[in-house]
Amino acid sequence: MKNKRFDKLLFIAIIIIAAFGIVMIYSASSIWAEYKFNDPFKFVKSQSFFFIIGIFAMLVLAKIDYHIYQKKANLILLICFLLLVLVLIPGIGSIRNGSRSWFGFGGLGIQPSEFAKIGLIIYVAKYLAQNNRIIKDIKNGVFPLLLVIGLFFLLIMLEPDFGTAMVIVLTLVVMIFISGVKISFFVKVGLLGLMGIVALIIMAPYRMLRIVSFLNPWSDPLGSGYQIIQSLYAIGPGGLLGQGFLQSRQKQFYLHEPQTDFIFSIISEEFGFLGILIVASFFAFITYRIIKISLKCDNLFAKYLSFGLGIGIIIQALLNIAVVIGLIPVTGVTLPFFSYGGSSLLVSMASIGIILNISRNY
Repeated sequence: MKNKRFDKLLFIAIIIIAAFGIVMIYSASSIWAEYKFNDPFKFVKSQSFFFIIGIFAMLVLAKIDYHIYQKKANLILLICFLLLVLVLIPGIGSIRNGSRSWFGFGGLGIQPSEFAKIGLIIYVAKYLAQNNRIIKDIKNGVFPLLLVIGLFFLLIMLEPDFGTAMVIVLTLVVMIFISGVKISFFVKVGLLGLMGIVALIIMAPYRMLRIVSFLNPWSDPLGSGYQIIQSLYAIGPGGLLGQGFLQSRQKQFYLHEPQTDFIFSIISEEFGFLGILIVASFFAFITYRIIKISLKCDNLFAKYLSFGLGIGIIIQALLNIAVVIGLIPVTGVTLPFFSYGGSSLLVSMASIGIILNISRNY
């Protein structure tokens, strides 16, 4: 079944949510940007630039037949692999916030691990579609796939970027889960994964500090626990309708760079429970539209691809919100469509563009 038009409701929802994100980036960053750069619109200009490119990318990708990704999946994965290797080379990759995970272009930065999300989802969707009959065979079906995922996980952890690595792994695990692999396998993998996470925490002292600050932020209120305490101070006074637009107190040099990972705190403070409800409703609507598209697909690759791209966005959103409200330790992932970050916004909108094309070709 082919539709001449893509899912307009999904497209409109993405435009609205991304535009709202730009408005909130201005609110969260204007004071800090004016102090540091003498330009309150510094971050808004950059995000708006990527927003415009993102709209263009969505419209272009909505017209490109998704079957081409299945044919070029291996090439796309290879390009993503090479980019992840290059970014680790001193002099090529640039360091920001302690991670060598960026390619710098003037004042802008591109994060290849963000694009690796799409590359891996395309590859896994192709693999699951082509090996549907043997996927329940752990040795011959799942194990080769886990080797590929593990290799990319290792490269991203070398940056290091634990948050992005976790989003990718969780997304791909969910894709494998819906393919019909036995639950007992995931229990075993979960236990191994838990042991691996513990090992990673032990290997990096700063991760242990995040765990300690998560369990008891007040053990180091001016150090590792500072950010989550300030986040909770922002959320707490929000009440039903919030303090009002532009009226956040925590953005005034209390929360560090509130326009990035902790922008949800500012939304909660300025718009209260109403703002939380608006954000949650948008993500719920996006989830509904994407799952609806996936269920209607006759093509198995399209089904896995649309679901994987969509669930990746939702997993990232859930992880970000869980960090901001103190349910899990700080992971460093952004809130899709809201947080400042050109790579994150562009990849999220590109993902939606691919899903829109699939919606035209059930």
